[in-house]
Amino acid sequence: MLNYRLKNYFSVLVFCLGVTFANAQKTQRIPAIEKGSPANKKAGVFIDVNVPPYPASNYSAAQLVTDVLIAGGGSCTVPNVSNVVVSPNAAVSNTNRPWGYFNKGTATFPFAEGIVLSTGYARNAGNALAASNSDNLENQFGNTGDVDLATAINVNNSNLNDAVYLEFDFVPTSTEVKFNYIFASEEYTSGFPCSFTDGFALLLKPNTPGSTYTNLAVLPGGLGPVSVTNIRPTQTSCAAQNPSYFAGQNSPVVGHNFNGSVIPLTARATVVPGQSYHIKMVLADYTDNSYDSAVFLEAGSFEIGVQILGPGGVALPPTINMCDNAPQTLTSSIQLAGATYQWTLNGAPISGATGPTYVATQPGVYCLSVTVPGNSCPGEACVTIVGGTSPVVNNITYTQCYGPGNVNFNLNLTTTAISSTPGVTYAFYQNLADAQAQNANVIANPGAFSSPGNVTVYALVKSGFCPKIAEIQLVKAPQITVDIAPPPAINCTNPQVTLLATSSTYPAGSVFSWVATNGGYIFSGANTLTPVVAAGGNYTLTITKAYQPGDVVCSATGTVTVQENFTPPTVTVSASDMKVCAGYPVVLTATGGATYVWNTNASPLNVITVAPTQTTTYTVYSVGANGCQSTNPATITIEVIPAITTTLQPVAGQICVGDSIILDAGAGPAYTYEWKDEDDIVIGNSQTVTVDEIGIYTVTIGNGECTATFSTQVVQAQIPQVINADFQTNTLTLTASNPSNGPLEYSIDNGFTWQDSNVFTNVAANITLNLQVRVKHTSCVGELPFFTLHIQNVITPNGDGVNDVLDLSGISRYKDFGASVYDRYGKEIWRATKDAAIWTGRFQSKTLPTSTYWYQVKYEDPANKNPISKTGWIMLKNRE
Repeated sequence: MLNYRLKNYFSVLVFCLGVTFANAQKTQRIPAIEKGSPANKKAGVFIDVNVPPYPASNYSAAQLVTDVLIAGGGSCTVPNVSNVVVSPNAAVSNTNRPWGYFNKGTATFPFAEGIVLSTGYARNAGNALAASNSDNLENQFGNTGDVDLATAINVNNSNLNDAVYLEFDFVPTSTEVKFNYIFASEEYTSGFPCSFTDGFALLLKPNTPGSTYTNLAVLPGGLGPVSVTNIRPTQTSCAAQNPSYFAGQNSPVVGHNFNGSVIPLTARATVVPGQSYHIKMVLADYTDNSYDSAVFLEAGSFEIGVQILGPGGVALPPTINMCDNAPQTLTSSIQLAGATYQWTLNGAPISGATGPTYVATQPGVYCLSVTVPGNSCPGEACVTIVGGTSPVVNNITYTQCYGPGNVNFNLNLTTTAISSTPGVTYAFYQNLADAQAQNANVIANPGAFSSPGNVTVYALVKSGFCPKIAEIQLVKAPQITVDIAPPPAINCTNPQVTLLATSSTYPAGSVFSWVATNGGYIFSGANTLTPVVAAGGNYTLTITKAYQPGDVVCSATGTVTVQENFTPPTVTVSASDMKVCAGYPVVLTATGGATYVWNTNASPLNVITVAPTQTTTYTVYSVGANGCQSTNPATITIEVIPAITTTLQPVAGQICVGDSIILDAGAGPAYTYEWKDEDDIVIGNSQTVTVDEIGIYTVTIGNGECTATFSTQVVQAQIPQVINADFQTNTLTLTASNPSNGPLEYSIDNGFTWQDSNVFTNVAANITLNLQVRVKHTSCVGELPFFTLHIQNVITPNGDGVNDVLDLSGISRYKDFGASVYDRYGKEIWRATKDAAIWTGRFQSKTLPTSTYWYQVKYEDPANKNPISKTGWIMLKNRE
């Protein structure tokens, strides 16, 4: 069904004749958005307006002001409010009146109750219209606009229709007046908010000559008055205007029948207590009288009297609670110079309590009477403080056993740990703010609260109305894991085994308990992670940790099996040879164990090498991998025959070119021989062999059981040399070089006789000898001619052939030979040469007289090549 904004024929006629009005007058009005539906037309989803059973539905306008709108009035409320006027002034019995009382009933609406002013029938704002199955909110009264409203919302008054207002005088006892309101309108549809300025004003002025109104119904921050065009949403065909103050379209249901409304707003004004003021609340339709608007004034929000405020500056409710006589600061809402104050407790004045603030320290009924200058009727307010005692609570830690992800905590098990106060009640919350607010956001199932742990929940504990909040730290216990290392077997080596569960994980304070089954035996440490066990079997470890409150026991188990092996091994032994020569190696091999115990060897290995020098019996035990020794040993006897020996030396001797030497290996029982040269050529098969070449010779001797190979060396002899000959008093001592380092032998008779000693005796003086030295048993001979020089101290040149001359011819052939004879005065009287080496006792062919003369002889020693110098005296005897 289509409705049109222009309702009367006169307007239609003007439209048809082309009379120029505002564009809104020429616009065909689309009807309001259909709000009717089976859901939102159900009784109770809208507010109740002017209907039973509410007594205030039959109140006059004056009663609505004094008994519904005003808060904190007391006995002087009525005298402080006067001259209440409502327009249109329909009777209370008129169901179509534009004003009245509303109650939210079961609807969803911000205000519980209050006064409604409408440009149509007030009852149509709520359930009455919904029950009639109608969406009609365009009632008419025939009245026009209001100049004060037009001025406040800045429109032409001729464009306003169906104005409705409520006004009265009042004398405040506070320094501020305020009230809460909601403006709603049918204009909140289609493009109407772009041009139809239905609006509302709250006008206040002192009752003094020349005073003017101040509009209190304005948006904060100077954003203008409350009207449809100044508060409009983004869903219109024009730009949005202050959309944050628009509460939304009336779909789904918001408790009233208008198409849209603004958010709850508060009007405030500073006033002078005791001074008379006039207030006017007025609203009207714009351009035509279709599409009504309304204002809802919250009950009790218009404050003109004194109130008792709490510490936060908020008016206290009629009754408050005091727990544990905690001081409660009570403060007058009026703080005015010249005002008088009196506080009473249970009707009796409190001595000295004549200031705007009083601190209550006990339960009772506290009242405040305030008289402000210019107002003989005091403002009064009371509050009842009910006393109670808070329970004693404890913050606790509540632990639940480990589980992956979330685990369930039975919070009901914590109550006895939280408080021992009798008769208390408990409520559990997930956050502190909810617990402090004591709201309904409780944990729905405290017996199985799912949580990952490491979070805090809160217990609201109440003894009567007195609450205390306890913190419950929810902890998911550390995971317990049993980790037992695989144990070694119990055996002869390890008759006891330590079980190692030290890699297990567990919280501090855990209890360990081992249980042995299937033949197991715990020797010690059954309550540790390292018990000692002494038998094979199954061993089960349980790690347990108990937590309070709630007797929560967390545990984990693990089982390990210990094997047992005491079976002895069986040992056998074998030899590489059962009959050997003395000292020959024999390899003995034992089997049947992991290690072995030999009677003649400390080695634990299964293979040993022995070298018996006599027939010997060997014994061996085997030790198995389990450490158990064989019950019986294994034995073996090695027979030893005499060892093969030789007289052959490592160096058999030395030979010179053309020499030969006999090599003798020595004799023995049943010996056989095989000689070889260094080219591995067999050169003989007897005990001895003659060789004439230097080199290494080997002989392999056998005795029928074993063989032995020996080596000897024949080396090249080097010719020795006489390197010194010392002749002293018929004794000649030879010194020879020995490059072959073999035994030497010596001869001074040209090799006719040889001796091992290098010292010769009874050697004649002043003769020439052929000194010889050779390597024994060789033909390597070194020779040296040598003169046995001996100078006599007396010469007698008498021709008898005895000591006639000083004869040095035996050494004259030596290198660097020289000799001289000197008289007592040092005069040289004779000098020898190689060809004239004999002094006859003459000087220049003349016989020298008998006397003592001196000689000096020098030459190079023919053996060692060292220079020789000899000096001495000689007696010359001549016949006189």
